[in-house]
Amino acid sequence: MDSCLAARHNRCMTTPPAGGRPRPAVRPAPTSLPDLFISFTLLALQGFGGVLAIVQRELVERKGWLTQEEFIEDWAVAQIMPGPNVVNLALIIGGRYFGVAGALAALAGMLLVPLVLILLLALVHARFAGNPQVAGALRGMAAVSAGLIGAAGLKLSVALKKSPIPLPACVAIAVAAFVLVALLKVRLGLVLLSLGGLGVALAWRRLTP
Repeated sequence: MDSCLAARHNRCMTTPPAGGRPRPAVRPAPTSLPDLFISFTLLALQGFGGVLAIVQRELVERKGWLTQEEFIEDWAVAQIMPGPNVVNLALIIGGRYFGVAGALAALAGMLLVPLVLILLLALVHARFAGNPQVAGALRGMAAVSAGLIGAAGLKLSVALKKSPIPLPACVAIAVAAFVLVALLKVRLGLVLLSLGGLGVALAWRRLTP
């Protein structure tokens, strides 16, 4: 082939080997079901107060299982599906590599050990919830969580440059979503249906010849 085609789970070499054509380099990927389980367990244990920032850093920047654009696409699907976003994302990634078994392994990694810890922490919190120091510490953790989510949002916004929708339209949709959800308290489902539908329509129009 004269051109180098990049499939969803393959990257293309920019420099061909001596005397040969460019060969697709293998993308990093989970090697087994235990690898999936352990990876998502460690990921879940880091997600205090918000997992989005941790998920993006681990899956995109450290492990390289997804590109920034792929992460945004998968996160968008996970966002509109019923249930917790990160659980949906774990099911998507696990199922992509190992089918139903992979989806279940990723789901178990996300839920099993954190469930045990949450039950233990609930017992501790029930005993010390009235302590002013404990309440102050929890409020401080909430502030850190908000900062992590905001930082992840800024990182993901870079991928909008490659979106089929013009950047001004992307920014307008994002601002409208913030205003509707944060300020006007519109139901999230309505916002997803209206603005999400608008985004899909704009992308479809741009991509359809």
